[in-house]
Amino acid sequence: MGQETSSMVSEDTRPDTLSDRSIAAVAELIRSGRARRIVVMTGAGISTAAGIPDFRSPKTGLYHNLARLNLPHPEAVFEVDFFRNDPRPFYVLAKELYPGNFHPTISHAFVALLAKRKLLRLLFTQNIDCLERAAGVPPELIVEAHGSFATQRCIDCKTPFPDAEMRQCVESASPPVCALPQEADLVIVIGTSLLVHPFAGLPRLARDSVPRLLFNMERVGDFGTRADDVICLGACDDGIRKLADELGWREELEKLWVGLVGEQEAERQRSRKKQEAVDDELDELVQGMEQKLELSEDHDSRDSDAIANAKTQEKKEGEKPTTAPNTPPTKKHQGGRKK
Repeated sequence: MGQETSSMVSEDTRPDTLSDRSIAAVAELIRSGRARRIVVMTGAGISTAAGIPDFRSPKTGLYHNLARLNLPHPEAVFEVDFFRNDPRPFYVLAKELYPGNFHPTISHAFVALLAKRKLLRLLFTQNIDCLERAAGVPPELIVEAHGSFATQRCIDCKTPFPDAEMRQCVESASPPVCALPQEADLVIVIGTSLLVHPFAGLPRLARDSVPRLLFNMERVGDFGTRADDVICLGACDDGIRKLADELGWREELEKLWVGLVGEQEAERQRSRKKQEAVDDELDELVQGMEQKLELSEDHDSRDSDAIANAKTQEKKEGEKPTTAPNTPPTKKHQGGRKK
């Protein structure tokens, strides 16, 4: 993987296919018609002559230039998890790399020529600059391993985003947002914490007058802040069934569901749901009993303390002297006549 080392063949070793190990021999192979399914693989180096920096060259490489964006690490600009949290760095970069700012190199033209002569089987490219397309390589012969600027779509709903609008967003280095929530007349959110952006912000894009319905175990996002928000807390399936009941679709819904998962799986899920309900009831009973036990133990403890205090007081009383403290001492009479 990557930079493995292996032993070099000796100069005396003869090639199996080429006449010798030279460019001329490769050219002869193509001219002879023995190479008619050519696969090309390209990386950033094919575009440096067009003015697009490669990734790792010191001082001029793309990763070096990305230091100004304060990324946790340079590769983060291409990671979808980082993009979900903060798409702005990618669009700052995209503004510099967007098609139309650069022109194909002679190397790109060569690949296009292979395609024109029906010799190109497939092009695998790591680049997102679309210069292969600009050179005339047919899109169906290109595998863009890291994506490209040729097309774009929402990373969540997968709806294609118009080219002209994307160009405006890139030129202003401002991330576009999915427009579908703005067109909705009802938004239903099911089973999400709404913590990961930009997905988490989609419900907010609905117009203020549009009802929003949440099925979740807890309130999330800004649900509850609008007049038309409806929040149904609990298991998602329970909430959906309630909605189907209200719509009169329950029987149709159950039949469709059984048809998708099979009766055995449906019964398994029903049984699990029943068991969960029983477990919940038991948990409530146990909690109630524990609370009563705690109250009883607390009451008993207070009674025990009172009894112990009373016994201690009795003991102290028993240890007191029997002579009253205010009784005067008895007068001692001496012998002799009274004067």
